[in-house]
Amino acid sequence: MRAEDDQPAALPQGRLSGRSVFVQAVRDALQVAAREGWNELILCDANFANWPLGERAVAEALQAWARGGRRFVLLAMDYSGLPRQHARFVKWRQTWDHIIECRVCRATDALAFPSVFWTPAWVMQRIDVERDVLVCDSEAARRVALRQLLDECRRDSSPGFPASVLGL
Repeated sequence: MRAEDDQPAALPQGRLSGRSVFVQAVRDALQVAAREGWNELILCDANFANWPLGERAVAEALQAWARGGRRFVLLAMDYSGLPRQHARFVKWRQTWDHIIECRVCRATDALAFPSVFWTPAWVMQRIDVERDVLVCDSEAARRVALRQLLDECRRDSSPGFPASVLGL
């Protein structure tokens, strides 16, 4: 097997739909982030229920990506399902707490809440969460617009989803 066989195809571009397309785009983006050394990742979703964060391949890609100087931001309305649905991610999050910022956003409508995977080079936005319709793009204009949206969500949020709960 050649080395390039292990690498994902080019990241998707344009308007796409389907659960499997969305899940594969997340997997591929994390592999590319690790390979290309993107310094910042921002994931935003109401609750991350449909994201493949608990998969072994995702945990391995995150582990390959993580190192000092990197920054990972999670924005959500509710993190309560993560420990059950994404145990591998929760364990990875505990190890890499020093590079991860988790924020709880004060939105009221989960369907209107942004579902975005933002990177310095590529973005994915689910514009219809129920039907998994997404738009993927490398264009600077979309990356900047989505970053501004995410920054606004972050400003209207508070710390949440601690890496561990200390009992006293």
